[in-house]
Amino acid sequence: MIGIEESKALFALLNADNRPFDEISAEFCSNFPRDARFRACVSLTALLLEEKKLLKPSQRLVAFAILHQAYSSQQPTSNPFISDLVNVATDDASEDMERTFIQLLLGSAVANNNKEVLKQSPMDYIKGFDSSSYVLLPSDQLQKQFSEKSQPEPYTSIFKSAAVKSTIPDPDLPHGSDSSSSEPSCMPPGAKPRIGDGDQDAAITDLLQNLSLEGLEPQWIRPLPPRLPVLDGELVWLNPDNNHDLMWDYGMCADTSRGAAVKDLIAKALKGPLAPAQQEQVLVELANDPKLVYHCGLTPKKLPELVEYNPIIAVEVLIKLMNSSEIEEYFTVLVSMDMSLHSMEVVNRLTTAVELPTEFVHMYITNCISSCENIKDKYMQNRLVRLVCVFLQSLIRNKIINVQDLFIEVQAFCIEFSRIREAAGLFRLLKTLE
Repeated sequence: MIGIEESKALFALLNADNRPFDEISAEFCSNFPRDARFRACVSLTALLLEEKKLLKPSQRLVAFAILHQAYSSQQPTSNPFISDLVNVATDDASEDMERTFIQLLLGSAVANNNKEVLKQSPMDYIKGFDSSSYVLLPSDQLQKQFSEKSQPEPYTSIFKSAAVKSTIPDPDLPHGSDSSSSEPSCMPPGAKPRIGDGDQDAAITDLLQNLSLEGLEPQWIRPLPPRLPVLDGELVWLNPDNNHDLMWDYGMCADTSRGAAVKDLIAKALKGPLAPAQQEQVLVELANDPKLVYHCGLTPKKLPELVEYNPIIAVEVLIKLMNSSEIEEYFTVLVSMDMSLHSMEVVNRLTTAVELPTEFVHMYITNCISSCENIKDKYMQNRLVRLVCVFLQSLIRNKIINVQDLFIEVQAFCIEFSRIREAAGLFRLLKTLE
């Protein structure tokens, strides 16, 4: 996981008994960049949790401080090792000194100043520790506080329980002797020295590099499933049949002159009125092939020109486009264009030919009324008012609209232009329907 130099630097920090915790943590963050910091913390976690007797109490305190301070700039629950710290702090088998120290780091223990602990050295903290001076947070509350990362009851597989641990007591040391002694052991002449022989510090340095403290777990053997018998039909893909029948496209050489002629006539219809013969030709071609309307070159932006110059063709085109996905765009353009005799003629013919959306008809009527009110020329205003009144009477008599939906607006329009005979007639029609 980490190299030789990194393991030596990390172990040197663990042995800094007389330096403050914050200085040790700061030097760790300085010596280990972000990509190597996680790997170093993983090695520390393995030493702390897998074999508690490998490190001295002061070394364990330094390791806990490093695990916490390495990610102190983030939220506590974002620390990838917060679950390990919380599990040790809530483990009754752990030393009270370690549990108190971790809770001080997490800010959970009640003390005069939790941050002052980082300014102490490991030896000062151990010498001055008094369990009666601190009030620890109960385990259930601590677990709940860091529940996003910690696991109160971590799952342990049966394979891990049956694993052979990779750290075992030295058989050469008598039972009850000090395993931390650095005295070299006696070896036969010419024998190859063992890793960390007689030197626990060297052994820990090597373990930091190898990180194989979880033991040897039994393998989960998964036998290969038996193969099903091969059927004859399954081998067809090895020798595919390439005998394909040719399909002739009978529309490839079809006569497209009719579509070209309609497209040319529509282009002329956008610039001026067509002759009666030309107009009849367009209507006949559209009746024979309704799909020509999608290839005639008409777009929603060009609709106002077609309505003004050739309203009959515009009506036929819109009827053919009723099932098109762009019909809403054509309706929007028709409502927004300037009101005229031809636009009202188109809308009137459409209302009798197809079922138009009620919102569209209401918006068009509102546009007509507002156009009459905003025009300044009295002569043109009177002319448009007469056209609108005749148009509304036609819609009401043919029951295209429900006059009650627009009663107030139409009645106000009739009263405003009551001097005009058609407006007075429309008003009387409204009163008969009231």
